[in-house]
Amino acid sequence: MFLDTVTPLVEGHILIKDLDSGRVLVNKRNKINFENMSITLANAAANKGQSIWEMHFGNGGTNVDSAGAITYKSTNTDTASGSLYNGKFYKVIDATDSNNTDSSANYLTVNHTNGQNYTDIVATCTMAYGEPVASDTTFNLAGVDQGTLDNNASVSGTFVFDELGLRARHTGGTLGAGNLLSHVVFHPVEKSSNRIIQTIYTIRIRCG
Repeated sequence: MFLDTVTPLVEGHILIKDLDSGRVLVNKRNKINFENMSITLANAAANKGQSIWEMHFGNGGTNVDSAGAITYKSTNTDTASGSLYNGKFYKVIDATDSNNTDSSANYLTVNHTNGQNYTDIVATCTMAYGEPVASDTTFNLAGVDQGTLDNNASVSGTFVFDELGLRARHTGGTLGAGNLLSHVVFHPVEKSSNRIIQTIYTIRIRCG
């Protein structure tokens, strides 16, 4: 008897850069929540309405001591209920969704080369000038900008983040409530109101 098997592998990589200067701020691999990712990919393949939907940013991924030494926390990808340590801001990256604030800057693409056994899902998310802001109660989960949290209200739109992840579309359509598909922790990055930060998040799906 012959057994035909396919071993799928899902891996991820993030690139965060300052669009004005072109400076690369973060360039590293990420961790995948394999249980949640398998559910999402199966539902997407079966046309059950689930897909990669949002990119989430948080500021609970590291601890910085008084001397400036950074301690990195482990990623929360081992259980289906995993989440960011301190999620603060997110954007819908499905360009067809009405909740997407700018589909030309926040979107998903699929890249494949004929003859290869892998396909890439590329999620692009852009935080524009002045984002996040205190009035953005839908997409800034804290309801206030980081400057206000730090009692420095003169710096509007400042946000320091050190973790991010992708979430699937929630089965009931609730924003910010879908399964966490991936998580990555990195050194703190400042998103001030005078810079544009773009994150390019590549998920590679390989079979064979």
